[in-house]
Amino acid sequence: MIKHHTDYSLLPHNTFGIDVKAAHFVEFSSVEDIKNIAGKLGDTRHLVIGGGSNLLFMSDFDGIILHSAIKGIEVVAEDDDSLLVRAGSGINWDEFVAYTVEQGWQGLENLSAIPGEVGASAVQNVGAYGVEAGDLIQSVECVSLSDGSGRVFTKEECRFAYRHSIFKAEEKGKHIVAYVTYRLNKKGKFVLTYGNLKEQCEALGGVNAANIRRAVCETRAAKLPDPAEIGSAGSFFMNPVVEASVAERLKSDYPSMPTYPAPGGIKLSAGWLIDQCGWKQRSSETVGVYSKQALVVVNLGGATGKDVIEFARQIQASVKEKFGVEIFPEVNVIE
Repeated sequence: MIKHHTDYSLLPHNTFGIDVKAAHFVEFSSVEDIKNIAGKLGDTRHLVIGGGSNLLFMSDFDGIILHSAIKGIEVVAEDDDSLLVRAGSGINWDEFVAYTVEQGWQGLENLSAIPGEVGASAVQNVGAYGVEAGDLIQSVECVSLSDGSGRVFTKEECRFAYRHSIFKAEEKGKHIVAYVTYRLNKKGKFVLTYGNLKEQCEALGGVNAANIRRAVCETRAAKLPDPAEIGSAGSFFMNPVVEASVAERLKSDYPSMPTYPAPGGIKLSAGWLIDQCGWKQRSSETVGVYSKQALVVVNLGGATGKDVIEFARQIQASVKEKFGVEIFPEVNVIE
């Protein structure tokens, strides 16, 4: 079923709480719906959104916002060690993670409490606590917005990288994600390398998927704002990856600076860099840095997209001046 609204408020569809409207808001619940929509879009400006947890609208959207309501979770294959789980793109991400943990399936527990929907996990390659969605995604079923044809992208074709996929590169805006299939484990293959996650689980009674999920949820709740209470997009900036020589130089000047091995170099903590520049709890009239996590930019009430971007640029400039390192927004800015 296709639902079509005009002059539609996007306030419930962006966690930053930016009060803008869409000329048209269209929600679909099947692949056939997407094919019908694709045949009518033409050259009309359009944007596909999920839970809106990674969006920053700069103004009203004079076009069509497309949103998935495709549901359904099914096991499509399994063996003694693992199984393939296919999920609809419109399913709430954390509810999906909770369901997999309840079923005794392992792999997604580190990605608990991340806002958004299943479809966005493939587009953004969401990640946390040493795990990325792309580590587990096996395929992504899409429908072309140009002609309504179906295409299945394999894990390799998705070209997953840190907070990146082919859907943010050359295939950006060309497809709608309908289903995502993940390979999950039946036996313990837990990732406990991030922070004190292992110790937290042991304190909860032992290492298992349920306790990992509980520990992650508690940690995120302690340092990240609830979007229902304070508008934000979670981590506003991506952690920068620099050459090893740059990391070594900075480490000699700042011995307490955290560093992590990463493809192509060394990953630095953007939150740490921002904190060292004295930004935690600083604010303008409508925008600020969250008191418990310097990586989070928050809407203090009534902020516009322009307010947020201007504030973020000040943070970027101070990090560049102090450390010689550029940090870039993780949030998707919609002009």
